[in-house]
Amino acid sequence: MKKQILDGCTAAAHVAFALSDVATVYPITPIAAMGDTAQKWGLQGRRNLMGQPLEVKEMESELGAAGAVHGAAAAGALATTFTASQGLMLMIPNMYKIAGELLPVVFHVGCRSLATHALSIFGDHQDVMACRATGFSMLASSSVQETMDLALVAHLAAIEGSLPVLHFFDGWRTSSEMDTIDVIDYESMRPLVNWEKVNLFRRHSMNPEHPDLRGSAQNPDVYFQNREAANRFYDAFPAIVQQAMDKVSSITGRSYHLVDYHGAADADRVIIVMGSAADVVSETSDYLNSENGYRTGVVKVRLYRPFPVRELCEALPPSVRYIAVLDRTKEPGACHEPLCEDVITALHDCGKFRDTRIIGGRYGLSSKEFNPSMVKAIFDEMAREEPRNPFTIGITDDVTRLSIPVTETVETNVASGTYQTILYAIGNDGTVGGTKQVAQIIGNTPGLYAQAYFSYSAKKSGGYTISQLRIGKKPVTSAYAIDGADYVGCHKASYVRRFDMLDKIKPGGIFVLNSPWTPDRMPEKLPADMRKAITEKKLRFYNIDADRIAAVCGLSPRINMVMETVFLYLSGLIPFDEGVAALKERLSETYRHEGGDVVSRNIKAVDMTIAALKEINVSEISGWSDPEAPARPEPAFADSALETFIRTIHTPCIKGRGDLIPVSAFSPDGKMPMGTTACEHRRIATRVPVWDADKCVECTECSLVCPHAAIRPFILSAEEAAKAPEGFALKDATGAQQLKGYKFHIQNFPEDCLGCSSCSIICPGHALTMTPLEDVVDREAPLAMWAMANVTLKDRLLPAETVNGSQLRQPCLQFSGACAGCGETPYVKLLTQLFGQRMLIANATGCSSIWGANYP
Repeated sequence: MKKQILDGCTAAAHVAFALSDVATVYPITPIAAMGDTAQKWGLQGRRNLMGQPLEVKEMESELGAAGAVHGAAAAGALATTFTASQGLMLMIPNMYKIAGELLPVVFHVGCRSLATHALSIFGDHQDVMACRATGFSMLASSSVQETMDLALVAHLAAIEGSLPVLHFFDGWRTSSEMDTIDVIDYESMRPLVNWEKVNLFRRHSMNPEHPDLRGSAQNPDVYFQNREAANRFYDAFPAIVQQAMDKVSSITGRSYHLVDYHGAADADRVIIVMGSAADVVSETSDYLNSENGYRTGVVKVRLYRPFPVRELCEALPPSVRYIAVLDRTKEPGACHEPLCEDVITALHDCGKFRDTRIIGGRYGLSSKEFNPSMVKAIFDEMAREEPRNPFTIGITDDVTRLSIPVTETVETNVASGTYQTILYAIGNDGTVGGTKQVAQIIGNTPGLYAQAYFSYSAKKSGGYTISQLRIGKKPVTSAYAIDGADYVGCHKASYVRRFDMLDKIKPGGIFVLNSPWTPDRMPEKLPADMRKAITEKKLRFYNIDADRIAAVCGLSPRINMVMETVFLYLSGLIPFDEGVAALKERLSETYRHEGGDVVSRNIKAVDMTIAALKEINVSEISGWSDPEAPARPEPAFADSALETFIRTIHTPCIKGRGDLIPVSAFSPDGKMPMGTTACEHRRIATRVPVWDADKCVECTECSLVCPHAAIRPFILSAEEAAKAPEGFALKDATGAQQLKGYKFHIQNFPEDCLGCSSCSIICPGHALTMTPLEDVVDREAPLAMWAMANVTLKDRLLPAETVNGSQLRQPCLQFSGACAGCGETPYVKLLTQLFGQRMLIANATGCSSIWGANYP
């Protein structure tokens, strides 16, 4: 075995490749890369334990993938698939058939929320819990290392016990988290497999040489009995899983059981949980027991189906008086959530712990943060005279009042000595990939371990990303957000007013800003609370114009090489010369297939970085402590419901404070008002178009092709033109006879533009020049607001079915969350201009879910 930094998806795929003949897949977030990864390994020459590459087949839907994996297994192939969420739901009918036919199929699931009142691409256990009656065995992993180890257990047990296994791990928190782990090599796996059982399975497959009929139609006289005939397989399976765990432990040295207890031997309070939260509870329990006089523990349930009743009862310490069962799912109308109900039944059946009080609660839906502070609150709640039951944690429920308040911040000592980093960036600037490269460089260094985790806006490439990197001298198991960073990077200048990024930095920490601002402009550009935090926390403050370096090197908008170099230089985690050499070697490997020029441009960016990095001494800056300039006046709202939504939900979400919004603020059915993107103003473009009236031919093609309705024509009457503010360029409207006597203006909305250049490329008169946002935003943004407020629509002057006529109409799809340069939204935007007042849009899923309906 060798130490390597991998994410959970890759860890599971590594094992699935070894022990499967075929994988039939359909990509879905957050496990979409698993099939691609396995296919690339095959093309690179990797072979499975059967001596061939895993055959990966992408189907036309998850329903097709499930049908194909069923067919492959029926024909004698060791078959697998990778899925999550609604994709897993489409597989349920086939799962009943696969289990009913006792086929040793393994599903690897990066579990995820289901679409209920809203779609969510983030993680919880709702999808896998909807499968618990299918007959699949269910096995839970709580970390990236466990994902590799228990993936192997899943395949070994499926083969040995002739039952399908659903192996699940938390979507995003485990599937996308990168950890330094021990990778099990294929030759170590080989002797663990019962090849006799593999051959028996293949001999019993459907084959015209020895035909039989499967999937018959049975009548009431025999169906019940035949259904019960499989009981012995389920009765035997827990022991088979444990044997597989023991086999894996024999080669890894890591011990696993169906149910594992961690904590005080005389614990009076115990939390029972599955998935990544188990490590959070373990870490907190250790802290409370050693530092605060508590007697607590955690039971980690690994085998969920068949439920291990005896093992659960044996794992619990006899001293336990209070138990809280945590479920990362919601089953409306049930007495308790699924794991809690199973625990209550199991403890009743075993006849023990009858004086122990059991409460159950929900946590972490849609990847909601779950941290040590919440764990302590649960331990405290369960010992109260009348604890909430059921309860929720991590939200403020002011409607049904189920939530446990979290009143104390707990910082465990487990992370001491661990270097912690938070990087705020935009989705297409390379920061996520760059963080992964740094994690690989440092995490693969002898004596160091890395953990990298990434949070994303659900929006496409223009959405924010938050990368969190921990580096330690022992394995990092903290499966929750960083609260005390040594290093914070702001890779997008406009984010200084969006996120409270310095509330999570340690005193004396390093703050790095990517901006074009000189030190004397910092008091004007940075909000007062950020300047105060820099001063009071005595932060080391650095600035670099990474966008300029990227532009000079021909890499825009990707600034990752610059910011990776800055991190390696300032963090000092490894010698800088070694780090840069490893970075250059890695980027040579990454970009070699794109040609030597691409490699040299990236290396040039690395070499330019340190000279461009400037430390800022705030004590020398005039006006540093001055109060903030008055904010721009808020727009007037014609609709009171929209105003309420913007103030209570939209604005807090945009500023990253959505976790603090109480339950009472939301519509239970998930409805939201229209047009909320007009209040967002993301300011994420680096360059925006500036209009030259003298060159314009008034074709309005710029407006037609804009994916975001961020550039538009305005027709002004003489009276409106006379009131135009300074800088509002005008020309005579000459596009048609009907426009005689009017003035013409093209206005960009710089705070809403994504800088894709579609408008400037299409412009036949070269009247649009892409210009740095910082040079024009303060001038152009007020002009855009004035035009919207003071220039009436002239939407009846020209026929709607002409380009000019259509673009004089109000777009009802504006400032969407689509990627810069999107080829889809211009068509839908045009449809809204043609038929907006009579138009209904029904949507299934995909990109349109995000650009059309991303909350809020």
